[in-house]
Amino acid sequence: MSSNYRFAGPFIVRLVGLTLAAVGLLVLVATVLAFMVVRREVGGAGVLVGLAVALLVGLCALLAVRRAVVVRLDDRGYQVRLVRGAGVHRAGWKEVEDVAATTVAGARCVVLRLRDGRTTTIPVDVLGGSSDDFVRDLQQHLNRGHGYRPLAGPGR
Repeated sequence: MSSNYRFAGPFIVRLVGLTLAAVGLLVLVATVLAFMVVRREVGGAGVLVGLAVALLVGLCALLAVRRAVVVRLDDRGYQVRLVRGAGVHRAGWKEVEDVAATTVAGARCVVLRLRDGRTTTIPVDVLGGSSDDFVRDLQQHLNRGHGYRPLAGPGR
Protein backbone atom coordinates (compact mmCIF):
# COMPACT_ATOMS: atom_id res chain seq x y z
CA MET A 1 0.00 0.00 0.00
CA SER A 2 1.39 3.41 -0.91
CA SER A 3 0.81 6.90 0.47
CA ASN A 4 1.36 10.10 -1.48
CA TYR A 5 1.83 13.53 0.08
CA ARG A 6 1.59 16.78 -1.86
CA PHE A 7 2.44 20.37 -0.92
CA ALA A 8 0.19 22.07 1.65
CA GLY A 9 -2.17 24.83 0.54
CA PRO A 10 -0.35 27.64 2.41
CA PHE A 11 2.93 26.62 0.79
CA ILE A 12 1.30 26.76 -2.66
CA VAL A 13 -0.06 30.23 -1.79
CA ARG A 14 3.50 31.38 -1.03
CA LEU A 15 4.63 29.99 -4.39
CA VAL A 16 1.79 31.84 -6.11
CA GLY A 17 2.90 35.03 -4.35
CA LEU A 18 6.42 34.59 -5.64
CA THR A 19 5.06 33.87 -9.09
CA LEU A 20 2.95 37.05 -9.01
CA ALA A 21 6.03 39.04 -7.99
CA ALA A 22 7.90 37.53 -10.94
CA VAL A 23 5.00 38.39 -13.26
CA GLY A 24 5.08 41.98 -11.93
CA LEU A 25 8.77 42.18 -12.75
CA LEU A 26 8.01 40.74 -16.17
CA VAL A 27 5.37 43.44 -16.75
CA LEU A 28 7.90 46.10 -15.78
CA VAL A 29 10.42 44.71 -18.24
CA ALA A 30 7.70 44.46 -20.90
CA THR A 31 6.81 48.11 -20.35
CA VAL A 32 10.41 49.19 -20.80
CA LEU A 33 10.76 47.01 -23.89
CA ALA A 34 7.49 48.33 -25.32
CA PHE A 35 8.81 51.86 -24.88
CA MET A 36 11.96 50.83 -26.71
CA VAL A 37 9.88 49.27 -29.53
CA VAL A 38 7.91 52.50 -29.93
CA ARG A 39 11.18 54.36 -30.22
CA ARG A 40 12.30 51.69 -32.76
CA GLU A 41 15.29 50.54 -30.72
CA VAL A 42 14.31 46.82 -30.76
CA GLY A 43 11.90 44.60 -32.72
CA GLY A 44 8.42 44.23 -31.20
CA ALA A 45 7.54 40.70 -32.35
CA GLY A 46 10.53 39.10 -30.63
CA VAL A 47 9.73 40.84 -27.36
CA LEU A 48 6.10 39.70 -27.37
CA VAL A 49 7.00 36.11 -28.21
CA GLY A 50 9.63 36.06 -25.46
CA LEU A 51 7.19 37.39 -22.86
CA ALA A 52 4.47 34.96 -23.89
CA VAL A 53 6.86 31.99 -23.63
CA ALA A 54 8.12 33.13 -20.20
CA LEU A 55 4.57 33.49 -18.88
CA LEU A 56 3.53 30.10 -20.26
CA VAL A 57 6.56 28.36 -18.73
CA GLY A 58 5.84 29.98 -15.35
CA LEU A 59 2.21 28.89 -15.34
CA CYS A 60 3.08 25.33 -16.37
CA ALA A 61 5.72 25.11 -13.64
CA LEU A 62 3.24 26.32 -11.03
CA LEU A 63 0.62 23.78 -12.10
CA ALA A 64 3.20 20.99 -12.11
CA VAL A 65 4.35 21.82 -8.58
CA ARG A 66 0.78 22.03 -7.30
CA ARG A 67 -0.06 18.51 -8.46
CA ALA A 68 3.33 16.93 -7.83
CA VAL A 69 3.78 14.23 -5.23
CA VAL A 70 6.40 15.45 -2.76
CA VAL A 71 6.73 12.33 -0.59
CA ARG A 72 5.76 8.81 -1.60
CA LEU A 73 5.78 5.96 0.89
CA ASP A 74 5.26 2.40 -0.36
CA ASP A 75 6.07 -1.17 0.63
CA ARG A 76 9.63 -0.98 -0.75
CA GLY A 77 10.72 2.41 0.62
CA TYR A 78 10.30 6.14 0.25
CA GLN A 79 10.88 8.82 -2.36
CA VAL A 80 11.19 12.58 -1.74
CA ARG A 81 10.88 15.06 -4.62
CA LEU A 82 11.01 18.85 -5.01
CA VAL A 83 12.53 19.41 -1.55
CA ARG A 84 15.78 21.33 -1.72
CA GLY A 85 18.35 20.04 0.77
CA ALA A 86 16.48 16.81 1.49
CA GLY A 87 19.64 14.73 1.22
CA VAL A 88 18.96 11.19 0.00
CA HIS A 89 15.88 11.33 -2.21
CA ARG A 90 15.10 7.60 -2.30
CA ALA A 91 15.87 4.60 -0.12
CA GLY A 92 14.44 1.25 0.93
CA TRP A 93 13.01 0.68 4.40
CA LYS A 94 15.77 -1.80 5.26
CA GLU A 95 18.32 1.02 4.77
CA VAL A 96 16.65 3.22 7.41
CA GLU A 97 18.28 2.92 10.83
CA ASP A 98 16.12 5.37 12.75
CA VAL A 99 13.78 8.36 12.52
CA ALA A 100 14.05 11.59 14.48
CA ALA A 101 11.94 14.72 14.75
CA THR A 102 13.92 17.97 14.68
CA THR A 103 13.77 21.62 13.68
CA VAL A 104 15.86 22.93 10.79
CA ALA A 105 15.95 26.71 10.20
CA GLY A 106 12.72 27.07 12.18
CA ALA A 107 10.86 24.38 10.22
CA ARG A 108 9.65 21.13 11.82
CA CYS A 109 11.29 18.18 10.07
CA VAL A 110 11.52 14.42 10.16
CA VAL A 111 15.02 13.06 9.60
CA LEU A 112 15.48 9.51 8.34
CA ARG A 113 18.98 8.28 9.20
CA LEU A 114 20.28 5.55 6.94
CA ARG A 115 22.64 2.75 7.97
CA ASP A 116 25.49 4.18 5.86
CA GLY A 117 25.34 7.56 7.67
CA ARG A 118 23.43 9.50 5.03
CA THR A 119 20.16 11.24 5.91
CA THR A 120 16.90 12.38 4.39
CA THR A 121 15.26 15.50 5.82
CA ILE A 122 11.54 16.02 5.20
CA PRO A 123 9.99 19.34 6.30
CA VAL A 124 6.54 18.28 7.50
CA ASP A 125 5.03 21.79 7.45
CA VAL A 126 5.14 21.94 3.63
CA LEU A 127 3.14 18.71 3.32
CA GLY A 128 -0.63 18.69 2.98
CA GLY A 129 -2.59 17.16 5.84
CA SER A 130 -1.69 16.66 9.47
CA SER A 131 1.98 16.29 10.34
CA ASP A 132 1.01 13.80 13.05
CA ASP A 133 -0.79 11.65 10.47
CA PHE A 134 2.26 11.79 8.20
CA VAL A 135 4.59 10.68 11.01
CA ARG A 136 2.21 7.88 12.02
CA ASP A 137 1.97 6.70 8.39
CA LEU A 138 5.77 6.87 8.05
CA GLN A 139 6.20 4.77 11.21
CA GLN A 140 3.72 2.16 9.95
CA HIS A 141 5.49 1.87 6.59
CA LEU A 142 8.87 1.65 8.32
CA ASN A 143 7.65 -1.04 10.74
CA ARG A 144 6.16 -3.10 7.89
CA GLY A 145 9.34 -2.62 5.86
CA HIS A 146 11.40 -4.05 8.71
CA GLY A 147 8.91 -6.90 9.21
CA TYR A 148 7.67 -5.72 12.61
CA ARG A 149 4.16 -6.67 13.66
CA PRO A 150 2.12 -5.02 16.40
CA LEU A 151 2.12 -6.88 19.68
CA ALA A 152 -1.12 -8.61 20.54
CA GLY A 153 -2.70 -6.73 23.43
CA PRO A 154 -5.25 -7.94 25.97
CA GLY A 155 -8.39 -9.26 24.36
CA ARG A 156 -6.77 -9.85 20.98
